[in-house]
Amino acid sequence: MSDAIRPQPGIMDIALYEGGQSHVAGIENAVKLSSNENPYGPSQKARDAYARAVHQLHRYPSTDHAALREAIAEVHGLDPARVICGVGSDEVLTLLCQAYAGPRDEVVRTEHGFLMYDVLTRAVGATPVVAPERDRVVDVDAILAACTKKTRIVFLANPNNPTGTMIGGAEVARLAEEMPKQAILVLDGAYAEYVEGFDGGKALVEARSNVVMTRTFSKIYGLGGLRIGWGYGPKQIIDVLNRIRGPFNLSVAQLETAEAAVRDQDWVVKCRTDNTRLRAWLAEALAEVGVPSDTSTANFILARFASAAEAEACDAHLKSQGLIVRRVAGYGLPHCLRITVGDEASCRRVAHAVAQFKGQR
Repeated sequence: MSDAIRPQPGIMDIALYEGGQSHVAGIENAVKLSSNENPYGPSQKARDAYARAVHQLHRYPSTDHAALREAIAEVHGLDPARVICGVGSDEVLTLLCQAYAGPRDEVVRTEHGFLMYDVLTRAVGATPVVAPERDRVVDVDAILAACTKKTRIVFLANPNNPTGTMIGGAEVARLAEEMPKQAILVLDGAYAEYVEGFDGGKALVEARSNVVMTRTFSKIYGLGGLRIGWGYGPKQIIDVLNRIRGPFNLSVAQLETAEAAVRDQDWVVKCRTDNTRLRAWLAEALAEVGVPSDTSTANFILARFASAAEAEACDAHLKSQGLIVRRVAGYGLPHCLRITVGDEASCRRVAHAVAQFKGQR
């Protein structure tokens, strides 16, 4: 390639994002607990909608996503005109960075926040700024201290990934009130549905002009393979995002399957109930063999070991048993393993394998 052909500044500083591992060499039918997927998959109503969509594959999808936005708004009590849909919530986060950050700007995230925040920040030439957490919990004062007149976006995952911890609504509201006036607070609610009664930030979005929340169909709805997400924010911000959004960014199959999924809230309740029960069981079972974790509000737990070496050794042992979890050294947590809460059989296998590992040491 010619030396004269160069990417935009910041792009070559991006470390390639690595998703959760899916396979173990030499082992068939390994149990994947590395990507926080719903072990039960999508609801039957969503599956049926996807099957029906095959008859419309020759048609372009709608450009305004009206039916899906109306369904989301109806279920969550929102204004459909302030809903935007994207290819996973990642696309909504991408649009926010493209529209509101650039060279000489800063984007703040927390110490153990989602790795994609840095990728999206650097892709637009902005500078990522990291605010320390306190014992793996978001520290609002630290975020505020990290903000400057250059801050354009503050990313806050609540519940957070990979820690599973979250902060209360009063603290989030204080952050929105005290952060710089030129900045947008982005509440990433990928795991919001796992917290019973939690609105993901809806009330704060509607009370202020500087808050946007994002949600996804990839987690509790079991549609990670289809890549569908949405955002909710002030009308003027959503209008800006729609101006740069690709008009046909979601297919007929994505739109119709997501609409059926969001209307099937009985499935969401079932999945949340099962996750809550098994999450508590798994955390207690690991604690009993000397592997603690913080109280998680998501569909995974962050298991802590005495050292990075012990975490790596346990990960190797789990893989030898056909169990794939997630190492999180890239998140600044080399002594931890993130373990998705699977179905009951998977949770019992993980607990047994970790107990076996600890007993051998």
